[in-house]
Amino acid sequence: MKLSPVELRHTLHRNPEISFLEFRTSELLVNTIKDSIDNTHLKIHRPFKTGLLVDYKINEGDYLLFRADIDALPINEENEIDFKSENNYMHACGHDVHTSILYSFLNYVTENNIDQNILFLFQPAEESGGGAMEFYKTGVFESFKIRNAFALHVTDEYKEGTIASTPGVLFASALEVDFEFKGLSAHVAFPKEGNNAFNALRIFLDECDKLPKVEDSPVVFGIGKIYSGEVRNITPGFAKLETSIRSLSEEKVLNFCTTLETILETVKSKTGVDYKMKKGAHYPEVIVDKILFKKLSAKLSKKYEFIDCGHKMTGEDFGFFSKKFASFMFWLGTSKSGERFGLHNPRFLPPDSVIEKGKNIFTTILELFI
Repeated sequence: MKLSPVELRHTLHRNPEISFLEFRTSELLVNTIKDSIDNTHLKIHRPFKTGLLVDYKINEGDYLLFRADIDALPINEENEIDFKSENNYMHACGHDVHTSILYSFLNYVTENNIDQNILFLFQPAEESGGGAMEFYKTGVFESFKIRNAFALHVTDEYKEGTIASTPGVLFASALEVDFEFKGLSAHVAFPKEGNNAFNALRIFLDECDKLPKVEDSPVVFGIGKIYSGEVRNITPGFAKLETSIRSLSEEKVLNFCTTLETILETVKSKTGVDYKMKKGAHYPEVIVDKILFKKLSAKLSKKYEFIDCGHKMTGEDFGFFSKKFASFMFWLGTSKSGERFGLHNPRFLPPDSVIEKGKNIFTTILELFI
C-alpha cells in the first residue's frame, strides 16, 4: 500500500500496538516501504519478532544509523480527531510521528540516491522491556560498520520546529523496579492475628522521603502504581509498589537501589513483613557526543531555533545505542499555540506538519557527512 508520510502517521495512530506486540505495525511498514520505494540499494532485515532494519547501501564506506521507535502505550485517547485510536492503546508519546519522520527521510534518501550508507531502524519496545538492547542482541548490527547514530523525540515543551539538545547526558538512566511486601491477612476486628503488608509499604515510603536530596547528583524515585488488599474488612497480607528510578548514570541508579535495599531490611526487622525487590528494564543514560554536538549545533542553528536544554530526567532506551556509537539525539518541539499536555498524556497530539520539519532536520544532519 503506497502511503504518504502523513497517511502513514494517521494509519499508525489509528492502530497503535504496545511493546513487543507491534506485529501489524511492522507488517504495515514493510509493505509500505516495498510498495512506495523502488531502489536497488535497499534491503529490509527482520531479525526480531517485531521491528525492522532497512539497509541502504550505496558504497563500501561506513554507515550512519537513524532510529525511530514504533510502540504505543496502554492509554485511552481523549482527542476527538478523524484518525483517533481504534483500540485501548495510544501513541501518546509521539512514536507514530517518529516513525513517519524516518519513513519520510528514507524516501528522501532513496529518491536522491544519497552517497552515504544509512541504516533506518524502526525499533520495537522503547516504552517497556528495552527493545533497543533486544534488537541489538540479534547480532544484525555486526555486519555493518556504524560511524554515528541519530534519533529525535517530539515534545510540546517547545514550539514547533525548535531543536533542543545538550552535550553529554541528555536523558537520564532509568530502571523499572517493583517492590512486593508479603505479610499475613487478618480480619480488621483482629489485626494482631495478621501482619499488615500495606503498613510495611507505607513505612518504607516514609523512610524514603527522609533520604537527603543531592542537588548535583539528582535521583528521581517515581511511584507509578500501588495496590494492596482485597476487601474492606480484611487487613492486606500483600502489597506492591511499581516504580521508576532515574539518575544521570546507570551507576547512580544502582547505588540508589542499594540504599533502598538497606531501608527494606530495616522495615522487615521492624515489622516482620518480608519483601522482594524485582528489577526490570534498565535504560542507560542518553549521551550526546560532544564533538557531534559542537558541529551539529553550529550547523542546525543557522536554519532552526536551537536550544541547549541541559539534561532531562526523561528515560529513553536510545541510550543503549549512544553507549555503542557516537550519537546525537534531540528534542523536536511540536507546540503551535503554547498549549502543553506533555508526553504520555491522553491528549498529547503533535501536528502532522512536524513530520516534514523532522525530515528536513535529518537531511540537514546528513549534509555534514556527504
